[in-house]
Amino acid sequence: MRRNRDADWDAWPVADYLAENYRRLHPCDIGVIHHHAAVYRRYAPGSLARTLELGAGPNLYPLMLAGAASRRIDALEPSAAGIGYLRRQLDEGPDASWQPFYALCRSLDPALPESSTEALRPVRVMPGAVDDLVPGTYDLASMNFVAESVTEDYAEFTALCDAFVHAVRPGGRLLAAFMERMPSYRIGAGPLWPACPVDEAALRAVFAPRTTGLRIARVAKDLTLPEYGDTGILLLTAERPATATGAAAPQG
Repeated sequence: MRRNRDADWDAWPVADYLAENYRRLHPCDIGVIHHHAAVYRRYAPGSLARTLELGAGPNLYPLMLAGAASRRIDALEPSAAGIGYLRRQLDEGPDASWQPFYALCRSLDPALPESSTEALRPVRVMPGAVDDLVPGTYDLASMNFVAESVTEDYAEFTALCDAFVHAVRPGGRLLAAFMERMPSYRIGAGPLWPACPVDEAALRAVFAPRTTGLRIARVAKDLTLPEYGDTGILLLTAERPATATGAAAPQG
């Protein structure tokens, strides 16, 4: 059984990953963006002081979606390859292939700035891993295709999700996407990366005891993507139980 520490994440194949998943807008992306935009547009512009993208990787659209509601977006990323890509995108502007993604984001949340470059301005790339999180730091935490895609150990998956929950302050919002039932996988012709196949029941077992307002939706398997062995995407929203006052109030 391979765990997160057993994989060489610094060698993550960014170019192959982007080519397979994000050089065009796939139906599953449309589903995830619709789901996530519905959460962000409930918040007034700038009403979230600090938000987290846990394991940001080279996927820019979750960062773009936070660009109106959040005054600071921390992109926590352990991989040297992922950090390099993110910093280039912030310094030089997003690749042209991200523009259809951003056009959809902005059509669903008109509070987003006119340009994707401006939407990404609040992003701060934070080299580090889940162990570097300080509990209670964030108003909202987002995690997309991370906890289930880095370990074959269900106990470690649970621990990663627990740290994700506790990264937000009491009353803070959680927003996540998971590959459904995906086994360990390959990107291109590269090595086998560890994964933990999870379904809705597994997510409920992990998140129900730790959160309130848990909601799980599903996006059907996307046949336009390479075959990773998954059966679709699971989308999660929840809140950390509000044991303290001062939560940012969603609008609408």
